[in-house]
Amino acid sequence: MHIRLINPNSTASMTAQALDSALRVKQHETQVSAVNPTDTPVSIEGGADEAAAVPGMLAEIRRGEALGIDAYVVACFDDPGLHAAREVARGPVIGICQAAVQVAMTISRRFSIITTLPRSIPIIEDLVTDYGAERHCRNVRAINLPVLGLEEDPDEAERLLVEEIEKAKKDDRAEAIILGCAGMSSLCDRLQAATGVPVIDGVTAAIKLAEALVGAGYTTSKVNAYDYPRIKGAECQVCV
Repeated sequence: MHIRLINPNSTASMTAQALDSALRVKQHETQVSAVNPTDTPVSIEGGADEAAAVPGMLAEIRRGEALGIDAYVVACFDDPGLHAAREVARGPVIGICQAAVQVAMTISRRFSIITTLPRSIPIIEDLVTDYGAERHCRNVRAINLPVLGLEEDPDEAERLLVEEIEKAKKDDRAEAIILGCAGMSSLCDRLQAATGVPVIDGVTAAIKLAEALVGAGYTTSKVNAYDYPRIKGAECQVCV
């Protein structure tokens, strides 16, 4: 099978890091490739960035469909354009937030999420509700560091994450932690070793879920909601 990881932002180094995380956990026979648009925001921090990133992401999926890609992982924790992506793709499209939440609900009763900036907290809270996990998610926390700061000062990012995980263990009584940004994926193992709590990275969770779905023969339903977008011709134009 061939899984394509799509980083919706235009920072190639972040795409490479997410790919490294994916390659570390994939099955030997699974092919994983990674791409990112070049005309999208350098990081996705809020609804406007999400909206600007979706057209480029959908274009990458359409290119993947022409190549016969079996499944896609959207490597942004806001899961931008996820429903639209599923309309375009034949195979499964996995958002890393949804994948991480599903894993957390499987291996723990209660969990907390730690993201980058406070402005992302309401977005993630809404996603948690959409995914039916509101009762299980104890808190959504932020280390108040921009997404690009994870690369610019990785030591400080790791220090802040360890500190926030310890607070989540004590104050939230969290039994597992989800890292709320694809740019945190390389820190997952070290954070788990330092804190003694299961730490879930959405990139690796999504890759394993994609492998399972493709291996079982599941594809995206094309009945009603996720049917392919209708072709709009000249006859559909509104006359003034």
